[in-house]
Amino acid sequence: MLSNHLQNGMETAKLLWSRLPTSDAEGQDGVGIGHYKKTDGGTVESLDYEVIENYAYREEQALRGKLYMYYSVCVKWFFALLIGIGTGFAAVFINISVENFAGWKYSLTFNIIQKSYFAGCIIYILFNLALVLSSVYIITHFAPAAAGSGIPEIKGYLNGIDTHGILLFRTLVGKIFGSIGSVGGGLALGKEGPLVHTGACIASLLGQGGSTKYHLSSRWLQVFNSERDRRDLVTCGCAAGVAAAFRAPVGGVLFALEEVTSWWRSQLMWRVFFTSAIVAVVVRTAMGWCKSGKCGHFGSGGFIIWDVSDGQEDYSFMELLPMAVIGVIGGLLGALFNQLTLYITNWRRNYLHKKGNHIKFYCSSKMEYNDLATIFFNTQDDAIRNLFSAKTIHEFSAQSLLTFLVMFYALAVVTFGTAVPAGQFVPGIMIGSTYGRLVGMFVVSFYKRLNIEEGTYALLGAASFLGGSMRMTVSLCVIMVEITNNLKLLPLIMLVLLISKAVGDAFNEGFYEEQARIRGIPLLESRPKYQMRSMTAKDACANQKVVYFPRVVKVSDIVSILRSNMHNGFPVIDHTRNGETLVIGLMLRSHLLVLLQSKVDFQHSPLPCDLRGGSLPIRHNLSEFVKPVSSKGISLEDIHLSRDDLEMYIDLAPFVNPSPYIVPEDMSLSKVYNLFRQLGLRHIFVVPRASRVIGMITRKDLLIEEHEHSGAVELQSTSVRGQKHDKRIRKRNTDGEQPLLDGLLV
Repeated sequence: MLSNHLQNGMETAKLLWSRLPTSDAEGQDGVGIGHYKKTDGGTVESLDYEVIENYAYREEQALRGKLYMYYSVCVKWFFALLIGIGTGFAAVFINISVENFAGWKYSLTFNIIQKSYFAGCIIYILFNLALVLSSVYIITHFAPAAAGSGIPEIKGYLNGIDTHGILLFRTLVGKIFGSIGSVGGGLALGKEGPLVHTGACIASLLGQGGSTKYHLSSRWLQVFNSERDRRDLVTCGCAAGVAAAFRAPVGGVLFALEEVTSWWRSQLMWRVFFTSAIVAVVVRTAMGWCKSGKCGHFGSGGFIIWDVSDGQEDYSFMELLPMAVIGVIGGLLGALFNQLTLYITNWRRNYLHKKGNHIKFYCSSKMEYNDLATIFFNTQDDAIRNLFSAKTIHEFSAQSLLTFLVMFYALAVVTFGTAVPAGQFVPGIMIGSTYGRLVGMFVVSFYKRLNIEEGTYALLGAASFLGGSMRMTVSLCVIMVEITNNLKLLPLIMLVLLISKAVGDAFNEGFYEEQARIRGIPLLESRPKYQMRSMTAKDACANQKVVYFPRVVKVSDIVSILRSNMHNGFPVIDHTRNGETLVIGLMLRSHLLVLLQSKVDFQHSPLPCDLRGGSLPIRHNLSEFVKPVSSKGISLEDIHLSRDDLEMYIDLAPFVNPSPYIVPEDMSLSKVYNLFRQLGLRHIFVVPRASRVIGMITRKDLLIEEHEHSGAVELQSTSVRGQKHDKRIRKRNTDGEQPLLDGLLV
C-alpha cells in the first residue's frame, strides 16, 4: 500500500514537472542514417569504434609480430604519462592566471574604494567586463566549440558520437584562455568542467600526432590509427582533468568510469589511474614551488583544496534527520536548477543566438568584517573555504547567506549556456554549501551542542546539490572526501548523495544528460527503454530502404549514390556461380571517399580481382582511412573526377569489413541495444533467420594454450578434441572400424 502511494506521488510530481518548458531538440526529421540533427543546425556523426578487418588490415597485421605489440603497449603508457603532465601544467596555468587576475582586481578595487565608492565600483565592473568580453571574443571568433563545460560533448564522444570541432587544437587554446577570462571575470561558473574538456583535447591531439593545420604535428606520435585507441586516450584525459581540477586522482578515475565513458576494461583502468597519479604529482610539485611566492597573488596551495580535517569529530543520531533534509533540499534545488538551466538555454538559443579571507567592506572598525562581502568579493575557492571553515559559529548571518543563495543561484542559472567556457562543479558547491550552512545554523541553535560545526553541514549541502543536479554518487563521494581530507564524513556524504539523487531522479535527468539532449547529442544510456522488450530488430529498421553496392561498381554509380543519400554504411553484395546473392561485407562512406580521391584502385575491367594467395598489392596505408578527430573529413565536393574517371570501376572486396555484426530480425530490440552500446558499434546488419548452423562456440573454444617446447599456439578445445579423436581412432582401428570426423564445435 505504501509503495503504491509513493509510486502515485512520483508520477504526479513528474506530470507537474513536465509542464515546465523544455527543449525542442526532439523530433528532428529528414536526417540520414549515421547523422543526427543538432539544434544549431549542424550535425553530429557516429564513430567507428569497431575494427575494420578488411584485406588491407589483415595483410598489415600479418607483417607485425610480438615486438610491435610490446611497442604499442609501451607507447600507450608513454602517452598516458604525457597526458598527465600536459593536463597538470594546463591546470596550474589556469589556476595561477585566475588567482592573479582576481588578486589584481580586488587589490585595485579596495585601494580605490577607500577614496571613492563610486570609482571603486566602476573599476571593479570594468575589470570584470574586460575579462569576460575577452573570453566571449575568443569563443565567438576563434573556438566556438569551447563554449560550455564540454563534458556533454566528451561524454557523447566516448558514447560513440563525434561533434565537429570539440577536440581540435583551437578548441584547446580557446578552452584554456576562455576559462581564465570567464572565471577571473567573476561569473557564477567554475573551471572544473573546462579542465575535463582540456584534458580530453590534449589526449586527442597526442593520439593523432598533433595538429597539422597549425604545423604542430610529429610523425613519430602518429601511432594509433583506430578510433578505439583514441577513445582510450580521451578517457585518460577526462580523468586527468578531474584529478587536476580537484587534486583528487581517485575521484578522477571514478568520474571517468561512472559519468563519461560507456566502455571500460581492466587495462584501461590501470592507464587511467596512472595518468591521474601523474597529474597529482605535477600539481603538487607546482603548488610547492608557488609556496615561495613566485606565483604572484597565487596562494600557497596544497593537495587538498578545502581541508576540514579539524572540523566536527563526531555526530549524533539526532543530527541524521537534518542531514537527510539537506539531501532532500539538494535533490529539489538540483532538479530545479537543471530544469531552469534547460529553459534558459533553450530561450537563449531561440531568441538571442538566432543571429579564504575576511573582507572589510564599509566597516566602521578594524575589528569588523562584512560577511556578505566575504563571500561575494572573493574567488570562489576562497569563498568555499570560508563556508567550510570549522570553529566559526556565527561567522555568517542567516540574512547574508540567504541573500547570497538567492542571488548566486539566479546568476548561475542565467550564466550557464553563455558563450564562455563554464563549469558547474564549483558553483554547485557554492550553492549547496550556502544552504547547508543555513541548516547547520538552525541545528546549532536547536540542539545547543558545542561539538556541532556549521562547516560540516556546508560540506553536506555542497554534496547534496551536486548529487541532485549531476546525479553522480560514487565518484562525487570520493571527490568530496579527497578535497576535504576528512574520511570521517564519508557515511554522511553517502547518505545525502543517495537521498538527493533519488529525489532529483523523480523529476528529470541529470545535468549533463539534459545538456547533451539540448545540444542534439544522441546518447545511448546504460539501459534500454522498457518498451524495447516488446520490439524486434526488424521493427527498428522497418521503414529503412537499404542501399546496396555490388562488389565491382562503376565510379559514376558510387558518386550518384553518395550524392542521393547521407548513409555512412553500405552492404556490399556479390553473386555466386549459382546466381545466389551473397552479402560479403560492409563498406563505409568515408572509405569510399578515400578511394575516389586517390584513384589508384580504378580499373577498366568490371571483373573482380583475385584475393587468394596474397597476390593483390596493398596500395593504401591504414592511416589513410582514419578520419581526423572532430573534423568533417573528406567530402564529395572535395573530389574532382573527370569523365574518364567516372567510366572506371572499383572492386570493393579488398576494402569491405567482411565480418560485420549481424543479428536475426526477430531478436528483441533491448538485446540489440545492449550489443550496440557495449561493443561501441556504428552499424548492425539485420538478416532473416539463418537456415543452417555450421558450428557452435562455447567458452572452452575461446581459450588458447601455448606449448612450452614448440611455442605453437592453438585453441584449448582443439587440443582436447584432438586428444579424444586420437583415442577414438586407435580404438576404432583396433576394432576394425573406419575413423569418423566431428562436425560440430561443442
